[in-house]
Parts: sequence; structure tokens; C-alpha cells
Amino acid sequence: MSSQNNSLIALLAGAAVGIGLGILFAPDKGSKTREKIKDGFNDLKEGAKEKYTDTKEELKDSIDELLSKSSYKAEEAITYLEEKLAELKAQNAKLQK
Repeated sequence: MSSQNNSLIALLAGAAVGIGLGILFAPDKGSKTREKIKDGFNDLKEGAKEKYTDTKEELKDSIDELLSKSSYKAEEAITYLEEKLAELKAQNAKLQK
């Protein structure tokens, strides 16, 4: 997950620098350049929001899966321990005779 975050940060930083340099060297009026910069950053912001939402959903799914597996393993452990307890009680009953 950490490498995905680093990749996202690098992608956003690279895109921001690329957009900024491309617009600054374009032969447009100042107001038009500012509008392009604003639009570029709005696009970046939307992309970041989408990536955040996707990552959040993936994390939620992973947590749900982990909890489900953990619950199953806990049930297996309880069943195993109950069986062992029954065996020990049976052995204890034999020894008490």
C-alpha cells in the first residue's frame, strides 16, 4: 500500500510540474494561462479524489476479507479446543474410576 501511495504522489507531482511548465511556456495571455493552470490543477484534484476513493474501497475490501478469514480461523480454533477439552474430560473420567 505504501508503494502505491508513493507512486500516486510521484505521479501527481510530475503531472503538476508538467502542466505548470507547459502552460508557463505557452504563448497565451496571463488570464488565459491562469485559467489553464486552474483547470490543470482541478483535473489533478479530481484524479487524486478518484485514486483516493479507489484505494479506500480496496482497503475496505481487504479489511473485510481479513476479518472474515480471522473469524473463520477463530471458529476453527474454538472447535479444536472444544474437542480437546472433551478428550481431556473423558481421560479424566477414566482416571477417576
